[in-house]
Amino acid sequence: MQPAAAYHWAGPAAGDAPFGSWAGRCPLTPAPMDLYLGFVILEGLLALAVVATNLLVCAALCLHRELRSVTNCLVACLALADLGVGALAIPFSVVLSLELTLCFYTCLFLACFPLVTTQFSILLLLASVEPTRALNRLSPCSYAMYVRRGRVLGAVGLCWLLSLLIGLSPMMGWNRQGRYMERNWNRTLAVSYHLGRCSFTSVFAPEYLVYFVFFACTLLPLGALLGIYANLFRLVRGHFLAQPLRAAKRGELPMARTLLLLLGIFCLCWIPLHVIYCVRLLCPGCRSYAALDRLAVLLSHLNSLANPLVYAMRKKDFGRTLRSVCLRYVPCCSRAKVHPQGRSGRR
Repeated sequence: MQPAAAYHWAGPAAGDAPFGSWAGRCPLTPAPMDLYLGFVILEGLLALAVVATNLLVCAALCLHRELRSVTNCLVACLALADLGVGALAIPFSVVLSLELTLCFYTCLFLACFPLVTTQFSILLLLASVEPTRALNRLSPCSYAMYVRRGRVLGAVGLCWLLSLLIGLSPMMGWNRQGRYMERNWNRTLAVSYHLGRCSFTSVFAPEYLVYFVFFACTLLPLGALLGIYANLFRLVRGHFLAQPLRAAKRGELPMARTLLLLLGIFCLCWIPLHVIYCVRLLCPGCRSYAALDRLAVLLSHLNSLANPLVYAMRKKDFGRTLRSVCLRYVPCCSRAKVHPQGRSGRR
């Protein structure tokens, strides 16, 4: 007989009344223990890789002054968010996958934290100064007049505030507390414990995950980003169609392509998980597969590892600096010292 944690959540137990459109008519698909063991091992390795690479990014920006630009300030903020994913969000995801019996608000916090870091990544990409930087360089206005470090830090703070409001909104009442609680009365103390099977879908209303998180807070910002980049490339192409591309302008296109690549990787990593939630909401009778769910979760966490790798590969001076820090401070690497060349993020 499989233990309780070896079953993937597929809706309320038989006999429960339907809850909204998440009626729980999906068949309960048993998940073998080796699937859970493999998932936990892969998540652990991914968490170590995410923490190591993003710590390397933060160390490179702190140790090398030539990288301390407005653009790389946003890179550091994104690395800090990804660091939180590796250090907290991935372990929280492993705990949620075990479907332990936990207090409702403890389970709700474990589920809300990954939403905060994900939403911050989306908003930070939207607030990125690079599209504005390229457009301002094509116009007579000065880039330095509009994009300053204080304004960028204010935009980052606003992104964190909006991310906290969106990600923690279930803790303010938009949750499934009535469905989650199982009252276990202690005859001696006469205390009611708010306990239940802790999982990601047991504490969130399906409408919150699909209509609010996916449609309103994910698709709309991603659509706005695609529109910004499409307009940017159109302006660049129209501006330089009849004249040679000067060296001062040539550097803007690779950076715009880098940010567009980050956007594409984000969509590739996160859209599959949201599609699964949409299918569960719109097709409650469809069978769910534990292996597919675990793969979607792993793919979403892989985004936090891809961000620093993309910057290291696309920006040569940034990559050299990361290699320099790694060779100097990682014990298992060679002690040879490599100095970065050039300056990153010139105005």
